[in-house]
Amino acid sequence: MENNVLVLGPIFLPFLGAIIALIFAQNNRLQRIIGLVASIAAWLTACAVLYQNWDLARSGQTAVQIYRLGNWTPPYGIVLVADMLSALFVVMCTTVLVGGFLYTLQCKDRCITYPVFLPAFGMMSAAISGAFYTGDIFTLFVFLELMVISSVVMVAIADKDLALEAAIKYLLISAMGSLFLLIGIGAVYASLGTLTMADIGQLLETGDRPLLARAAAVMLTATFLLKSAVFPFHFWQPDFHTTAPTPISAMLSSIVVKVGVYGVIRLVTLLYRAESGNIGNILIILGIIGIFFGGLAALRTYDAKRVLAYSTFGQVGFIMVGIGWNTPLAMMGALVYAVNHAFIKSALLMLSGVVASFNQYKSAKLKDLVGAGKQKIGIGLAYFLGGLALAGVPPLNGFISKLALVRGGVQAQAWISLGLIVGGGLITLLYMTRVYVLIFQQKPTEDTAPQKEYGDSYLAPALLIAICVLLGLFSAPLVELARLTVEQLGDPTQYIHSVLGV
Repeated sequence: MENNVLVLGPIFLPFLGAIIALIFAQNNRLQRIIGLVASIAAWLTACAVLYQNWDLARSGQTAVQIYRLGNWTPPYGIVLVADMLSALFVVMCTTVLVGGFLYTLQCKDRCITYPVFLPAFGMMSAAISGAFYTGDIFTLFVFLELMVISSVVMVAIADKDLALEAAIKYLLISAMGSLFLLIGIGAVYASLGTLTMADIGQLLETGDRPLLARAAAVMLTATFLLKSAVFPFHFWQPDFHTTAPTPISAMLSSIVVKVGVYGVIRLVTLLYRAESGNIGNILIILGIIGIFFGGLAALRTYDAKRVLAYSTFGQVGFIMVGIGWNTPLAMMGALVYAVNHAFIKSALLMLSGVVASFNQYKSAKLKDLVGAGKQKIGIGLAYFLGGLALAGVPPLNGFISKLALVRGGVQAQAWISLGLIVGGGLITLLYMTRVYVLIFQQKPTEDTAPQKEYGDSYLAPALLIAICVLLGLFSAPLVELARLTVEQLGDPTQYIHSVLGV
């Protein structure tokens, strides 16, 4: 379907909301409402696009919707492409972003009252959706830069001592990633004369495959691994995520890293299919190392948010292993895992922020939180369910993720790596149990931070946990979406012909 205006919604509605919020810079309450309304509108349009694709795919038609900016035909113009993969990831993204904006309504962090915070949040929302929808690698670079700048601004003004240091560190590391990406883009354009992903995929599949274009795969892979915080590109994440305001740390750990995951999937299924075996081997090795490194670091860390930050690059490791196996069931498992992880991790980080908001220091250090949640039954129940979901305990959605990934490992006959990821899953259960027991089961100690009567609302994370429960009990729609997505990824001509019109 060409020039479907709904494709513009998840990008331009949050962007428009950010501009309007900036106009009302002196009315923070109105800014929050504008941000929430814009995010809900973006979510509705994203759901509409995904539903249309689902309907097309089930009827045997090509489920690719495009919007040609300026009505220029690719490869000469910029095109937004909503295939099954990008549409699924944008729905995942906008769902979590609605939760993030909902959390800001009752968030007590001082930085959220700054005039620039909510406009930056809206810009980040637009940039993430744009990164998923764009069909052009240079436009992808632009959206990634907008995402980075928005994130840095929001972390730099956070109410933490190390916030500015963490923001500068992330900015410098992102600059390195941007350099990798620009080198890769330059190499592709110099050798192929195009930046449209569909055109690149077609030329590399049927053309002479210049050495420079193939070498660009190294730069592009490094960029996306850094963005997804895969070991050893994870070092920017713990400080940045720990110092970020709660709604932003939830976004960073759950959906910002998925931009890198999305990029890796595009590399192995569209741009560099011939090199997918070599890239896959790298993903499996780094993913398994990340699973154990992240899990063991989470077991030893001292901060509830930091536990979840280390957990993120361990959990992303599971996704990368599934992509690396690169069988239909394994790719299905990776997609299901990516979507479910976004909901689980964002909810857990918000719940950690809620618990921390009740102490006078707003500290998420475990020594300050011992027993702090013992009387908070609702928050404790939500955290308990989220921890079980992350560990993959039935009947929650995390179990569906692990089961789908295990089936993929069996199909790939990757017995050693399959055994290792099962063992890595047990580590997840250990560190989530440790945090839950410390905060919600033990009695307060003399080191526990003094508690306040009021803190942040846990409505947003509770709704996300409800989604986790529903996706566990009624997993068929998500699994079916993943199956249709994998079918489309296995036939890149659908994407190429829809974009190029050939």
